Amino acid sequence: MTAMDIFQKTTKIDFANNNIAWHSHSIGCSDREKLHGHKGAVIWFTGLSGSGKSSIAGALEQELYRIGVSTYLIDGDNIRHGISCDLGFSDADRIKNIRRISQMVKIMQDAGLLVLTALISPYRHERQLVRHIIPEGRFIEVFVDTPLAVCEQRDPKGIYKKARLGEIKYFTGISSIYEMPEEPEIHLNGQELLIDLVAKILELLRHKDIIKS
Repeated sequence: MTAMDIFQKTTKIDFANNNIAWHSHSIGCSDREKLHGHKGAVIWFTGLSGSGKSSIAGALEQELYRIGVSTYLIDGDNIRHGISCDLGFSDADRIKNIRRISQMVKIMQDAGLLVLTALISPYRHERQLVRHIIPEGRFIEVFVDTPLAVCEQRDPKGIYKKARLGEIKYFTGISSIYEMPEEPEIHLNGQELLIDLVAKILELLRHKDIIKS
């Protein structure tokens, strides 16, 4: 069974209840964006563990906060502590995790927030799923491209060492694949200076008219 087959199967199970209807409200996304003074969007950081996703996302959020942008940063580990604490790291569980997050960021984007996610999200079809549910032009895939050897050298959590010893199953880059984005909105070299990487993302956000300042 492929990862997509698993996704389709779990989706059918989760949405089997037909007594559910979507409720629209009088206040919409454009109203909330006017209140915030910028557009709502999802900035989706993807890359290997240790590539620099969380560091870049954190630095970007600090700068956005400084200039008055309403943000929220979602870290993959934090999600695993709560919303997805029941999931492991098999293909099926990874897909469930991404689907949960995709629905959550969709709501947050609709609230007019600039949502940042720092997730490995190793499969292209997972990231395409998120792209398809977010309004066009409001999903920004940021590929933090850092060589595996560099990520292992950094190894901030000591997990590559455990993965090499076989203590961690389904570890991306070692015992599980990572599919590089083919056409991300921005492709970053994870070995460049943090300040320069943040500047590149800010430039893109201004170019797309998501933020003004």
